[in-house]
Amino acid sequence: MWRNNKKQATRISDIHRYFSVILKKILILSDTHGYIDEAIKTHACAVDEIWCAGDIGKLEVLQQLQACAPVKAVYGNIDSQEIRIQTQKTCVFETEQMRVLLTHIGGYPPKYMPDVLKEIAKHKPNIVVAGHSHILKVMPDKVRNLLYINPGAIGNQGFHHVRTMILLTLNTGQASDMQVIEYER
Repeated sequence: MWRNNKKQATRISDIHRYFSVILKKILILSDTHGYIDEAIKTHACAVDEIWCAGDIGKLEVLQQLQACAPVKAVYGNIDSQEIRIQTQKTCVFETEQMRVLLTHIGGYPPKYMPDVLKEIAKHKPNIVVAGHSHILKVMPDKVRNLLYINPGAIGNQGFHHVRTMILLTLNTGQASDMQVIEYER
């Protein structure tokens, strides 16, 4: 028999909280340089949100990503005016109780670009995502208490031999289950 007492109500509340947890899957990519293939689209269509750290290259790439999931994107140094109109140089947003700073040319800990350092000081993000270098790098910045992510390059242009992007899960202020996705050029 079900009794409505305080102890049982607490358990019901705990069960409700457990099942109410929303995991948000994020695809982080950069430096497509106008290139998109079925592998990228397959991953893009399996996530809740896409973060693109610039050098998109062609408006069609951005549109194909947007057809899969909501996209937060910044423009890079190679991007046309057409892409720059639809994106920003730096994007700061909150999701799953995390503040994210997304930019293209950001440097990396502790050698951030001066304008990015100002944005970090102003917004105090939990995660900073940058592109440009084509070098995959994920590292904690213990001085600024944030996670730095550069997903490398998923396009075919540049010096990199392996194309990379990152899958990440966000859950109420926590980043977890990070996976690097690699493809040969």
